[in-house]
Formats: sequence, C-alpha cells, structure tokens
Amino acid sequence: MTTRWTYAFVDRPVARFAQACDFWAGATGTRLSEPRGERREFVTLVPPGGADACVKAQAVASGPGGAHLDFCVDDVRKFAKAAQALGAHVVADQGTLVVLSSPAGQLFCADPWRGQSTRPPVIRGSRLDQVCLDLPPSLHEAEVAFWAALLPDWESLPGALPEFHVLKPPAGLPVRILLQRLGEERPAAAHLDLACADIEATRAEHERLGAEFVAEGRRWTVMRDPAGGLYCLTGRDPETGGLPSGRR
Repeated sequence: MTTRWTYAFVDRPVARFAQACDFWAGATGTRLSEPRGERREFVTLVPPGGADACVKAQAVASGPGGAHLDFCVDDVRKFAKAAQALGAHVVADQGTLVVLSSPAGQLFCADPWRGQSTRPPVIRGSRLDQVCLDLPPSLHEAEVAFWAALLPDWESLPGALPEFHVLKPPAGLPVRILLQRLGEERPAAAHLDLACADIEATRAEHERLGAEFVAEGRRWTVMRDPAGGLYCLTGRDPETGGLPSGRR
C-alpha cells in the first residue's frame, strides 16, 4: 500500500484551540484556513509559495490533546483493511475518511489522496516534520512491527538511541514517524517534533510566540505551547530530517 501524502495533526482542547492555532501558524510560518467541520473543529496550516499543506489542527472535546497522523492513499478501504489485518481497530467510518486505532491505542486516519506533492519549505531554520509516538515498554516492539508492516514503502531503522525507532518515508513525503519507548507503563500518546538548524534560536522564537521551556534532553529541547501541549525541538537537519554526522 503506497502512501501518497502525510499530515501531522496538532490536537488541542477546545477551550485553548484558538491559542494553539495562532501559535503553530506563527511557529511554522503558515496562515490559518477557514475553520471547517460540524463544530468548526478543523483548521489547515497553509504554507507559503503554493506548497501543499502537511500540518492541520483539530479541537478535541476531552483530554489534553496531543498529535496524530493522517495518511493520504489511493484506496482508503484497502488501507483500512490492511491496518485491521495487522491489529488496528476502526474507531469511526466516515465514508471517505476512516479513523483507526493502532494496537497500542494511537489514533490515525486514512484519507483520499488529492494530488498533494509539494513539500512546504524550511521556515526560519526549522520544519515541523515528525510525529513521535510515545509508547510504554510492553507495547513498543509490537507497535514498531505494526507500523513497519502497514507502511512497507517506508524505511524502518533503529534510532540513534536504544529507545528510538525511525520510520523514514519515501522521498518527498513531509512527515516522519519516531517510535519512542518510554521508561514507564502508561497509555500510548504522541507529540510533534521540529527539526532545527539551531535549537536555541528556534527556542527563542517560540518563546516570543508564547511557548515555554520544559526540559533539556540529549539532542532535543522539550517545550510547551500556549495551549499546554508538549512538543520537542530536535537537532536534526531541517532539509533531510537526519542527525548530524549521518546519525538518525
């Protein structure tokens, strides 16, 4: 099953959705589309220069939010059936869109491909290009196997640290997947990662837009956006997504 395009979704609580949208539009150098959906819960972050969008935002009615992926494919039904055969569950079937849950409980969607092909540019030295799945130790290995089997045209690679596994998409697709094994047993979740040429410069820009510093990692900085959502600034090449010196 070939993936034609990918979207990273910023999922944030309804009460703080407007703040989240304003922040992420500023952080990614995009403009907000008109809201859509029955509750005006969806917004697309439209990039400059005629490129195709690869980031959207969704207001969620309960919980703190997080992130999820949409996969644009030629045959939504075929993709959904393949996911189910590998252990996924259908959460909602909306006809042209199918919402699914991975074996670990991470939501994702299958959506028709509509000709998207032009990746957005790097903006001020950074690019939102990765969704990180945060997985408890008991589910990490099975989840890696699930995603690698569902996305056979993606390259499945061990990460630079033992707790990481990378799914690198075919050339031209805008969003990677990182599977992180947590140090504790808790429900699966997901967050967004940005590749940054200069983490400190991007951090300063994001703080100017209203984000807050949370913690310093080995090759990343954890931040909190104005809606309370955690995300990471990572020291990866914004053009290639890879770490310096060829590390993943």
